Formats: sequence, C-alpha cells, structure tokens
Amino acid sequence: MITLTIEGKKKQYPKGTTYEEIVSEYQPAYKNQIALVAVDGKIRELFKKATKDGELKFFTLKDNIGSKSYIRTATMMLLKAVYDVAGPEYAQGCRVEFTVGNGYYINTGELKVTEELAGKLKARMKELVELKMPLIKKSVALEDAMALFREKGMQDKEKLFRYRRSSFVNIYEMEGYFDYYYGFMLPHAGYVKYFDLITYADGLMLLLPDKKDPCDVGEIPERKLLFQTLKEAEKWGERVKITTVGDLNDQICNGSISDMILVQEAEQERKIGEIAKEIAKRGDVKFVMIAGPSSSGKTSFSHRLSIQLRTQGMKPHPIALDDYFVDREFTPRDENGDYNFECLEAIDVEQFNQDMCALLAGETVEMPTFNFKVGKREYKGNTLKLEEGDILVIEGIHGLNEKTSYALPSESKYRIYISALTSLNIDEHNRIPTTDVRLIRRMIRDARTRGSSAQRTIQMWPSVRRGEEENIFPFQEDADAMFNSALIYELAVLKQFAEPLLFGITKDQPEYYEAKRLLKFLEYFLGVSSENLPNNSICREFVGGSCFNV
Repeated sequence: MITLTIEGKKKQYPKGTTYEEIVSEYQPAYKNQIALVAVDGKIRELFKKATKDGELKFFTLKDNIGSKSYIRTATMMLLKAVYDVAGPEYAQGCRVEFTVGNGYYINTGELKVTEELAGKLKARMKELVELKMPLIKKSVALEDAMALFREKGMQDKEKLFRYRRSSFVNIYEMEGYFDYYYGFMLPHAGYVKYFDLITYADGLMLLLPDKKDPCDVGEIPERKLLFQTLKEAEKWGERVKITTVGDLNDQICNGSISDMILVQEAEQERKIGEIAKEIAKRGDVKFVMIAGPSSSGKTSFSHRLSIQLRTQGMKPHPIALDDYFVDREFTPRDENGDYNFECLEAIDVEQFNQDMCALLAGETVEMPTFNFKVGKREYKGNTLKLEEGDILVIEGIHGLNEKTSYALPSESKYRIYISALTSLNIDEHNRIPTTDVRLIRRMIRDARTRGSSAQRTIQMWPSVRRGEEENIFPFQEDADAMFNSALIYELAVLKQFAEPLLFGITKDQPEYYEAKRLLKFLEYFLGVSSENLPNNSICREFVGGSCFNV
C-alpha cells in the first residue's frame, strides 16, 4: 500500500493504482474535468500508476496545463482520423500552423479539403470519443524513435530528435497511429467531448473550447487580416526553408544563422518601409495609431517606422498613450482590488482628445509626461506644434479603440496592429504558441529593466492576457496594416537569457509548473549569441543593446 495526501487528508491505495482511478473518486466535487495530477511537484498523466507515497494535486481543463493537454489530445485525434479516413500519407502531410481565436488551422498539404471530407473526419473523431480510444505512451530509445518516424515519412520529427540530449523519447500511439507531442496528454479520446471541425480557406479548422469555459466550443471569430498575416509568415518560412525547430537548428549547425538573421531583419525593414510609403501616399494622415499586446515590440517598431517616415519626407513625433494615464488615485481597480492599468478608464481620454485636436488645429500644446514612480502626470514645459509634414506616432494598447481618439477625423488616422505571430513549429504537429514567445520576451525584459523575477512575470501573465483579450484583440481587424514582429531565429537567442531566470523558480512556488514547461520547451533549441543582432532589431528591445530608448 502507498499513502497519498490529497486535499490535506491522507489516504491509502494499493501500489500500482492508476491516477485515473484515484481521480474518479474526487471528480464529482469538481465542476471541470480533472486532466492531470502532480505528485510532489512532478506532473503525471492519468494513465500512470501511483508507486510511492506523496502529496497529490489536481489540474483541471480550466488550468493552463490541463487545457494544453486537451488541445494536444484533440489534435492527435484529428490526425488519427485523417490517418483512418484519407490514409497515412495524408496524415503525415498535415501541418498544425496557427490559431485564429479558438480555432486551430490545419494545412492539409496535398489532401484536398471538402465539406464531405470534413464531415467524415468529424464523424471518425466522434467515434474515437465514443470508443474512449486509449492513448498509449511508450518510452523509446532515441535511435529507434528516429527510425520509426523515418519509416513513416515524418522527417520533421527525425530531424527534431537529432538534437535531443536524452537517450529516450516518449511517443504516443492511438490504435496503430504513432505521433510525438511536446507536453502531457489525456488518457483516452473520451475526455475530448467538445470540439468542432470545419473547412477554412484551403484547409481545416479544429475548434476547441477556451479554458475559461472548457465545455463551450463557440464560433470562430472573423479575422481575415490576422489569417492573411499568419499565412504570409508561414510562406516566408517555407521560402527560407525554416518551418520547424529542426530546420533552425540545422542552420545554426552549418554556420548560416548569421546570414539568416540579416535576411529576417531585412524582411522586417522592407515591410516597415511599405507601411511608411502607404502612410505617405494617403497624404492626409496626421496620427499613426499603433497598438498590440504585451511584448510585441511596439516601441522598437514605432522608432523604426519613424525613421522610414523620415525617408518619405515626413517629420514624426512619438507620443506614448501611457503619458495620459490618470493620476494613480483615480486609477480603476479590478475585482481583486488591484489597480487596473489596462482598462480604457485608466487613460485620460478627454485630455488626450483635447490635446490632439488642438495640435490638428495648429495650436501649440504642452505635452504631459507620466511619472510612474509617484503615479502623477507632470508637465515640464515640453511643447509641440505641428508643422507641414509633421506626423504623430502614437503607441499604446488602446490605440485601435475608436473611443480613444473619438474626436479625431477618421481620415487623419492610420491604424497599425503589431504582434509576434510565430510561424515556427516544433515539428509539423506541434505548434509554438505566440503567447509563449511574448511571455519569454517579457520575462527577459522585466528582469533586465525592472529587476522583476520570472516568477512575478508568470504570476502577472493571466491578468495581462485578460487585458489583451478585452482591450486589444477585439480591435485588431480594424487596423489599416498588421505587422508581425516575430523573428524566426529569436527563441535560439532568448534561450540563454530565459533559462537562468526560469531555473530561479522553486518547487514551492505556484509558477513552478509553468517554468518547468517553458524550460522543457527551450531544450529543443540550440543557442545563438546575441552579439550578431543588429542594434535596431526588435529582439534588442528585450535582450538589451538597442540603439533606441526602449
């Protein structure tokens, strides 16, 4: 017998009892499905057996780590359905590319998608749910795993494993279909009760619940501009032959990564230049409104855009919406009583519009500076008057919200949405979430510029994400242009800065599990020195050494 401490109480079980059996006793008390457990700080999948004493903690589908296990399992179920319905060669040709809202876009390669095919795949997935088709996890010697996936035509996984340091790798099987997944899985298909599958563009969209409501699939939002930008990033990766981490590691090993850094930076500069040309072409633009989520590189982008605007004969003036924060005592608070700096009411919208209208009318305006140390807006005699060819470059999370600049003529505004829309995959079936890249960026910058720990950054991240979903994402399709700040090489650079910070999070801290997940994720990448980065690179905003005041 073994003794487990569960919810503060000790209970004995026969050695070898599966965690799924143990969880079944406690599930009725939980509104959401329990997906994983932790034993003394180590995550365990439910099909694992309890073999020693310890403290047991539950994770449901509402927890980040549980939600991700649902997504991975649903993805494997879809690929298993393609394997069964269309054939093995088509399953290996599918690529999980990116998300649009709650939808996961699948590029089906040479498999032509029709409504009929989508219906058959969805029906097969439902059969797997009804059958509670088990996922069998196997620890396989690295060479054997590489041989297995080579035989099955999955060269992306073979290439990925070439850079693994461990001697063994975990693979999953679902009734003859083998695959590899970065992260934990659910014990069988019966856990994936809520999903939908539809045709989208020239591929498939797998719709899954958000962790806020694990039982509600909802509908995919209409985000044509976002989809177009994501597809462009995918195509660019294909052109330079870097679509997976294995491809990137190959370039690092063969010594061509320095050239690739320059190519990527040149591509971003070209796109910034095109945006500047479009602004100049419009002729009547006086306000460039830039918005994007946390750690998307807004500040560096605004500086680089300003330089490009100058090449078009314009004179840009940067304005930070943060300088229009209301004094700290008037800042709204959230449901926890903390200051809510990300709501629109935290900005003095009235004063901002008065100042901008005055500038548009040719008046001289004294511009504010927000003192974050004392929480007050200050005026230090900095005045501004718009002359011929002058243009204001305004950056802030509410930049695309029409309520922010309600008094300004629509034709005088050019709206830009910026985000790090990662196109690189771990392998064809394991995508890299955009939010992971931004979290790592922010963690490094917070530690460098604010002295904040990685633990604090991870702790605050859910609140940051809520603010983005409320104040930024709903307005992204209103943009005149969308800029992707993701750099195909950046995780190889960020790795060396992030790992020491993440190792500083201890097992007794709630953020430990997220830190371990990110550390495991970064293991896939070979490291690259930051010394070869151009000093105007967006990556410099996070690792340091930028020529801009960021």
